[in-house]
Amino acid sequence: MASGEDSLIARYFRPIATDPGAYQLDDDAAALKAHGEDVVVTTDAIVEGVHFLADDPPDTVARKALRVNLSDLAAKGAVPAGFVLTLALRSADEAWLKPFATALGEDAAQFGCALLGGDTVSTPGPLMISVTAFGRVPAGKMVHRSGAKPGDRVMVTGTIGDAALGLAVLKGGKVHAAADMDQRAELAGRYRVPQPRVALSEIVRDYASAAMDVSDGLAGDLTKLCGVSDVSAAIDLASIPLSDAARDLVSRGVVGLEALIAGGDDYEILCTVPEVRADAFTRAARDAGITVRSIGTVLAGSSAPKFVDAQGREVALERLSYSHF
Repeated sequence: MASGEDSLIARYFRPIATDPGAYQLDDDAAALKAHGEDVVVTTDAIVEGVHFLADDPPDTVARKALRVNLSDLAAKGAVPAGFVLTLALRSADEAWLKPFATALGEDAAQFGCALLGGDTVSTPGPLMISVTAFGRVPAGKMVHRSGAKPGDRVMVTGTIGDAALGLAVLKGGKVHAAADMDQRAELAGRYRVPQPRVALSEIVRDYASAAMDVSDGLAGDLTKLCGVSDVSAAIDLASIPLSDAARDLVSRGVVGLEALIAGGDDYEILCTVPEVRADAFTRAARDAGITVRSIGTVLAGSSAPKFVDAQGREVALERLSYSHF
């Protein structure tokens, strides 16, 4: 007789584990075929009350769980190859599991990242979803954090700060009160369902000297990249790309720019590109349907990056990023 766990896996996840290497989830492990490339491995967990709210729709939770890992792969120049999933659940609730599994399967198909296996466990605590994702890059071509050089341009995709504002909207308070209905929906969507820049993977690999995704806040993640590369940077605050909704809330004094560049969950790509290749990188990204913006320059030295306002004055930031501890 099948256990409750076996029945849960068979009902919700076997139908979406279509890769032959998953063996229909009937074995103890999966097989990821190698094709002479390097396999890039990344893992991220999302926890109820930390990365998503208790009343967030289960389909958005599934998409976020996979997409935050796809964002890491994209920043490394890796093409998705597959993932394994661990679920810690309080109960086997069909009303939650069915839309979760459906959305997970849709994203796995959309991004070409097959479910290969995983584990389910029960917990008396908050829900937790952990994904370990695998990607492929040509041998030796993974893009590291450590390659930035003085004179490189600092580039970022998309817009910054929307997810932090989306969380603020969902929690109520002054941002919720100040935003109109369309802004609330747009910003909450950016928090709940990130847009991993998978289409930029090969372009990052071809052009960037260093890269990472923005998960804990632009300011803090740039500081990490510069630290590993043993460089500094000067960032033009006015050049940081903002959505119309974010720009409106900043202009009305509802929120400061510092809160946006220190907020987490953007899942944009932050990279450095040699000056002579920056324009070509921008054109290639645009052709892939992704906007990128130059926001500063890599400098020699080991001091922390500096952030400069429109008047050329350095702005001291009280907080650089989100921290779990």
